[in-house]
Amino acid sequence: MTLICVLIWTLLCCCFTGKITVTQPGAVSSAVGGTVSIKCTTSQNVYSSNYLAWYQQKDGGVPKLLIYYASTQQSGIPARFTGSGSNSDFTLTISGVQAEDLEIYLYLSQSNFDL
Repeated sequence: MTLICVLIWTLLCCCFTGKITVTQPGAVSSAVGGTVSIKCTTSQNVYSSNYLAWYQQKDGGVPKLLIYYASTQQSGIPARFTGSGSNSDFTLTISGVQAEDLEIYLYLSQSNFDL
């Protein structure tokens, strides 16, 4: 089984409202060729998906942008990576998991809230 590690990475911004709690699994697993969904839930609605992105970080390297605007795939990213969600529930889905997908996936949220 391929173990896909998940880490929350949030960009902190100045704000005038309360904090949002982000919940994400520590790890998920899938067999090679399978499908895995990495979910992220916020304690309050995020009103603009423009600030939601998913990154992949390989072996401590620089994070690589996969998905932005919650569901828009970055150019050159394999089609097996898709993003979805709105309000307070967001998901990164990897279809046809490959061995090289054994990485850390970062959820980045920048908004008018203090995350």
